[in-house]
Amino acid sequence: MEDYKNAGAGDVLSEAQKYIHNQDSLDLISRAANYAAEAHAGQFRRSGEPYTAHLYNVAYILATLRVGPKTIAAGLLHDTIEDTGISRDELAKLFDDEIADLVESVTKIGALKFKGKDDPEYQAANHRKIFIAMARDVRVILIKLADRLHNMRTLEYQPEESQKRIAAETLDVYAPIAHRLGISAIKNELEDLSFYYLNRKEYYRIAHLVENKKQERDESVQKMIAEISEMLREHDIEFRIFGRSKHLYSIYHKMVVRNKRFEEILDLLAIRIVTRTELNCYEVLGYIHAKYKPIPGRLKDYIAMPKTNMYQSLHTTIMADEGKIFEVQIRTEEMDAIAERGVAAHWRYKEGGNYDARTEQKEIEDKLSWFRDFAVFTSDSEDESASEYMATLQRDVFEANVYVMTPKGRVIDLPNGATPIDFAYRIHTDVGHTAVGAIVNDAMVPLNTELHTGDVVSIRTMKGTGPSEDWLKFVKTNQAKNKIRAWFAKREAEKRDSMVDQGEKILSDELKKRGFEPKNYMEKKKIEGIMKEFSAREYSDLMYGLAVKTINPTAVCEKLTNQKRGAGDEALSKLLSRDNVKKQAMTKTGIIVPGIESIKLSLAQCCLPVYGDPIIGYVTKGEGVKVHRKTCSNVTSSDARLIECMWDEEDRERLYDSDIVIIAEDRNFLLTDIVTSVSQSRAPMLKVSANVNRSDLTSTIKMKIQVHNAEQLEVLLANLRKVEGVISAMRVSH
Repeated sequence: MEDYKNAGAGDVLSEAQKYIHNQDSLDLISRAANYAAEAHAGQFRRSGEPYTAHLYNVAYILATLRVGPKTIAAGLLHDTIEDTGISRDELAKLFDDEIADLVESVTKIGALKFKGKDDPEYQAANHRKIFIAMARDVRVILIKLADRLHNMRTLEYQPEESQKRIAAETLDVYAPIAHRLGISAIKNELEDLSFYYLNRKEYYRIAHLVENKKQERDESVQKMIAEISEMLREHDIEFRIFGRSKHLYSIYHKMVVRNKRFEEILDLLAIRIVTRTELNCYEVLGYIHAKYKPIPGRLKDYIAMPKTNMYQSLHTTIMADEGKIFEVQIRTEEMDAIAERGVAAHWRYKEGGNYDARTEQKEIEDKLSWFRDFAVFTSDSEDESASEYMATLQRDVFEANVYVMTPKGRVIDLPNGATPIDFAYRIHTDVGHTAVGAIVNDAMVPLNTELHTGDVVSIRTMKGTGPSEDWLKFVKTNQAKNKIRAWFAKREAEKRDSMVDQGEKILSDELKKRGFEPKNYMEKKKIEGIMKEFSAREYSDLMYGLAVKTINPTAVCEKLTNQKRGAGDEALSKLLSRDNVKKQAMTKTGIIVPGIESIKLSLAQCCLPVYGDPIIGYVTKGEGVKVHRKTCSNVTSSDARLIECMWDEEDRERLYDSDIVIIAEDRNFLLTDIVTSVSQSRAPMLKVSANVNRSDLTSTIKMKIQVHNAEQLEVLLANLRKVEGVISAMRVSH
């Protein structure tokens, strides 16, 4: 286990004095330390130490991160509200609102209880509160990270069950936060400490493997350092050079997750070179590659393209004498500080500056692109369950390792396998909803193309369009999935509302036709009294059933008015009730003619109705009943041969033929893209033909496809209209 400084009040002040020189600021820290000592007098930790030992160590860690005096003061006071009974308002009077707000926010996080995997929703809800606090003021999470680090350093005094619970939470929540904020020193220590308590056997096994190789490794590293140092001095380059060790959890993670043997982990032999300028970094890289053989594919330039936590460095892997392999990192002093302390180093306290918390928070969002997205996730998450929110953060933020750019150079971080649709939703919800095409590295690509680090991506949009349900099959980010699902849920609700209105009109018209005043019978209370007769749970269910023809308006009218038709029609009236439809009338078409047990039925080839279309039957001479769409031009409402018919709602797996025509601007690969779009909609293709219209350089593509229902057909047509160059896509009648 790693040794660390057990700090006291004097150590906090000494560390702060290294970069804070204003006496009022130092007095504030001293006053906070004295007040914390008084407030927590008589309180002890499980180790037997006075409770103030914890507070001093938290403040000391914060001072090593070079945070401002108010943040250090809040670190010293972070447990006063929770443990000493002082209120937030009292703390504000003694210090100020800013410090009181920080302490109150940390208190709310500290009050959360991690229940473990047996109650994941509760656990996720608690963690969401952590991230909400972080999104509002990043200093809150810096204090909490320092608090958690010291608690992990002293975890040995907790019962074994608590050790595992706290270590699991640290590995799942706090270490990833430290990583995304770029604070590698804290992140590495949190991971190793968690590893120790969660899997002590593996911890010691890897520590033993490292120790066995230590002497040999140290000799190789020192020899390489001497060679590189001599070379750089010959070229008059200022530098610091030292070996670095891989922390144990990182080695274990590569061995388990990437299935690598201990001997395969290349950066066990690692050297870091810190120089003065960016130009020096590239000079050093050139000299090293000239002297040693670089291993192909292992050069990474994080200076030109920083990671989303602002990390910058050149990484190269070289082969030295005797075939030994070294990973070399090259960076400036400023880059090295940011690599170790991340966001805390970039926004280190600047003496004499006019500090403003809101301005700093805004600057963080501008510099850390993921933090801006994270803040959006947090503000948009009210409609999500806590577990969905955590899944979104885990997938879209913590595991993001593909870095692509907008044409203006903004870096967007995405998870492996992400597509242009994931990118579009990361830019803005409306960009995602209206996306119709993607350009990656100046080439048009399908929307399901997998993106890679370094890609430059732009999205083509079209107002008035919407997402495709097929996108759910290939998008990788939970953010995109949730936005697409929400769009369709809203659309379905709007569609249902429209159908309810239509059902009300159908019932009203039927009542009028039978000589009744609709307003006397269409009160919700009266209608609710007959709903069970039609297996409807709600008023809207009954009206929707009327609109889609699964409930017969005649039967509803009779129930409402208690007026039946002639005795000869009484049996037919019962048959028209949805619950009493005789299944014998269902033919191979999946259509029912109420009251008729046996009849020849077939779908009209002129309009090819599919499940969900409003339909009507036409009694032919010798060919039974031909079923048409009600909008078919070959039937008229006044024709005496028309007969009511309806779809059997329990027969939804049947496939129906449909003819569609697509008109598009002629281009290369047009037909390929259209066929791909149809295939993604899972609609079998029976026939396809294409003709080019030379006069206007358009193509006409005719297809016969099969779909399960009208809704699937509608979505398919909408997707086709999004294909580049498509002018129109519609079903046709003959």
